[in-house]
Amino acid sequence: MAVRTGPSTTGRWQWRAFAAAAAAATVLYVADVSLAVSMACFAVIGAGSVAAMVAGPRMHRVRARAAWRLMTTAASLFLLGVVVRPFVSELSGWQQFIADMLVLPGYFVLLPGVVLLLRARGGLERQAVLDAFIVCIGAGLACALLLSVPAASVESRSVLASVLSGLYPFFDVALVLVFVNMAFTTTVWRPSQIFLTLGVVSLLVGDLAYGVISTRGEIYGSPLLDAPYLVTYGLLGLAALHPSVAELDRATRPPPQAWSWQRLTLLVPVTAVPFVLDLLAGGRSAADRLIIAVGGMLIALLLIARAVSAVQAEAAAQRHAEHQARHDPLTGLPNRRQMAREIGALLAAAPRDSPARVWVYALDLDGFKFVNESYGHDAGDQLVIDVGRRLTGLVPPGTPVARIGGDEFVVAEIGDAAHAARTAERILAAMAEPLAVQGTDVVVSASVGIASAAATPDADGTATAEALMRDADTALFRSKTEGPGRSTMFDTSMHEQARDRVELEGALRTALTRGELHVAYQPIVAIADGRPVGAEALVRWDHPRRGPIPPGVFIPIAEEAGLIDALGTWVRQESLRQLAQWRAEHTVSDDFWMSINVSPRQLRDGGLPAAVGAELTGLGLPAGVVTLEITESVMVDASTQTDQVLFELRALGVRLAVDDFGTGFSALGYLRRFPVTGVKIDRSFVSGLGTDHSDSEIVRAVVAMSTALGLSTVAEGVETVEQRDALASLGVPLGQGWLWGKAVTAAQFATRWGAIPGVPDAAAARRPLTAGN
Repeated sequence: MAVRTGPSTTGRWQWRAFAAAAAAATVLYVADVSLAVSMACFAVIGAGSVAAMVAGPRMHRVRARAAWRLMTTAASLFLLGVVVRPFVSELSGWQQFIADMLVLPGYFVLLPGVVLLLRARGGLERQAVLDAFIVCIGAGLACALLLSVPAASVESRSVLASVLSGLYPFFDVALVLVFVNMAFTTTVWRPSQIFLTLGVVSLLVGDLAYGVISTRGEIYGSPLLDAPYLVTYGLLGLAALHPSVAELDRATRPPPQAWSWQRLTLLVPVTAVPFVLDLLAGGRSAADRLIIAVGGMLIALLLIARAVSAVQAEAAAQRHAEHQARHDPLTGLPNRRQMAREIGALLAAAPRDSPARVWVYALDLDGFKFVNESYGHDAGDQLVIDVGRRLTGLVPPGTPVARIGGDEFVVAEIGDAAHAARTAERILAAMAEPLAVQGTDVVVSASVGIASAAATPDADGTATAEALMRDADTALFRSKTEGPGRSTMFDTSMHEQARDRVELEGALRTALTRGELHVAYQPIVAIADGRPVGAEALVRWDHPRRGPIPPGVFIPIAEEAGLIDALGTWVRQESLRQLAQWRAEHTVSDDFWMSINVSPRQLRDGGLPAAVGAELTGLGLPAGVVTLEITESVMVDASTQTDQVLFELRALGVRLAVDDFGTGFSALGYLRRFPVTGVKIDRSFVSGLGTDHSDSEIVRAVVAMSTALGLSTVAEGVETVEQRDALASLGVPLGQGWLWGKAVTAAQFATRWGAIPGVPDAAAARRPLTAGN
């Protein structure tokens, strides 16, 4: 049993002060100075407890207020009954029962209050209820034969008095039923629950004491008989005032269990109660023996029911565990392990000597990451559930659909190639339909990889199924590299590509430490005169065995392998160091700037602005000579964290440019929302200048928009004089491309461009850079 205090510290001094006052009042009461002092102590601590039961739940914002209101009402009635009893015990007629008229309704109010509290904690648990009934029947037998029957047999008092005296123990048995259930459904015992439970135990002790004197025909004895009730009030007040009362209705329930040593410690002695009572029966009447027999039979029947319940619970738990082992807990769909079995069954059932094959479709949501980061993980989970339902409704009943992890799903079926193509189209079309995410329609789309195999009734179906899912996943990877919303059929050449990718990923992890990576610099020039105004830092990889690896190959690998942060940081630090060196050596002018690419993942790092600021300070570089290039997707998929990082970078003075502008989600609203300072026109619009009129109009529109917003404009991919002249006529001020120079090492850049101080010779600057240059 674990015991811990609640997280709140509000009201800590109140419960400690109340505990001290209750202890002092209890000691004074037990000292029995006089009846007046004792009753004053009782009245004060009782009234204080009632006040605490009113104030405590309010102060600690308890949710189960109704339960505490009922328990407070019961405590008030009990208090009145205890105070009145000494003054009415010697009266005759109905007046001697005034105290009982107050106390008995208290039980009828207290029991519902405790039940409400138990329901707020998660309700009754079947096996705990059976255990509680067994305990209560045993306790009820003992109370009936040892207390109630003797009390009812006293000849010197009225029938009503005898009935009332025999009734109290059964109210106590009902309380035992509720609190045993609470105890058996609790893992963490908080102080408030301990105080409340001990308070009820003290109440039972007091009732037991009165039950004993009731067998002698007495209604009231010594004031000491009321001491347990004083303790009860003190404990109830502590339970209400302690900060952990706020967690009393938030039980940490234990997992379902058949038996435990705590339960057996209580149940085993109870089963012996009928036998002990039978031995003590002696000269008791036949009615008493009948009560013992019936009670023993009920205990035996409940034990049988308890055993059956335990067996059923164990079987249900095993079925649940088996289901959980084979199914995804979020969507309820089969998991990868179960899907392998399903596909294996399809392989065995597929007709041989037929064009029909087993087709496996692996799909991955293209926009899931955006939903997760923009709307939260709960929204992402709901999206996964909705996608699972949509896929299940898309295919015929009985078609295996599985979630194998994250936002990845697998569908399997039997059919021919034409049928498989139609299924893939239906999946893509269904995933292109909007899904509701927190009241907003979001289109996530999907990429699909497809693999197939012929029937293999005599082979290892599970192994073949795993191979099919692996092949479909390989095809899925190809689909995602080609763009969202595509499907790709697996072919054997993809295995070699997959192995090649794995090998490159491993090599890339060590490339930095081995010095295989370097930064190349491509000039950004003023189109009017060819003067270099900046350079873009581009990472290059010289593999020791394969030679130069294109950035388009290893950059995506770095992103997927989680290496892009380290790679991006190294490129940034190296290029800033080089810029500082060029400035110190007067290789470039003071207004020459460095353009550095930054990945979406880096922009989600809240520490990026501080890191950039520290690097600039350490190198003595002004922030204005640094431009960080971001992609259009960053603006579309931006999370709150990304927004903050962009604005903090701009606050440093760093410039922000949108790379490859026009190829993705270009929108004026994004440029106005984010603190960008420039755009780089994608090479695809530059290549058609002079031959495609639409490209000229697009560039003209971008220039007009940039001018209106006060943004700088750079044209990428300029390779010919005709393109340069067209850009100049359209008003594009800056260009970058092979016309002026390819990306070269720092030393080559200094030799080529550092030899032209100030404003270079126009003819030399406009001359294309050939291999010989």
